[in-house]
Amino acid sequence: MTSAEFLLWVRGPGLQIAAVIFAFGIILRFFEIYMMGRKKNLSAKRAGGTAAGFRTVATRFLPADSETMRRSMFTVVAGYIFHIGLFVTLFLFVPHIELFGALTGLTWPGLPMPVVDFFTVISMIALLGLMWQRLTKPVLRMLSTGHDHLVWTLTFLPLLTGYLAYHHLFLPYTWMLAIHILSVELLMILFPFTKLMHAFTLFVSRWYTGSMAGEKGVKV
Repeated sequence: MTSAEFLLWVRGPGLQIAAVIFAFGIILRFFEIYMMGRKKNLSAKRAGGTAAGFRTVATRFLPADSETMRRSMFTVVAGYIFHIGLFVTLFLFVPHIELFGALTGLTWPGLPMPVVDFFTVISMIALLGLMWQRLTKPVLRMLSTGHDHLVWTLTFLPLLTGYLAYHHLFLPYTWMLAIHILSVELLMILFPFTKLMHAFTLFVSRWYTGSMAGEKGVKV
């Protein structure tokens, strides 16, 4: 298979397969969550839960106290750098916007390439720093599983291969671009079945936890 044939496959059938599995997986996971149901609250409501739910969503962006923040400063800062950088790279890179436009008909303004390039690099540095911390901190190393390393790899590879492809590094452009697209498709396929699913459930679960606590009069 030539590089051109490989590129055509990943941009065609490969992308279609990944998109179907991604959509099916997301729907399946939400269905599983819905089928879990919820226990009936037997205690009398002491307050409304709606406002408490939104308050919990807002307050969980940082550790609850200064001591916890001090001990987890690196994780918090690196985590924010990575997530912001990934958002910029994924949603504000003009070729990506054009792809979303071709798929959905929706487009929006992008950022200049040097800006996106900067965020891509700092995102990769933050991810490398988080992995170094996971490998060198005894407690984190003990708690880490193969699943954690898989999630890290799935997240890191699209950033790395996209950077290499754009800058025409390591392999000929056609091969590198095809590998980049393939890495994204692997991420899409495994996304719903890994911890990466938290991108869809994070705010819902936070709101639900805060809402239930608020109805019971518990401060979270």
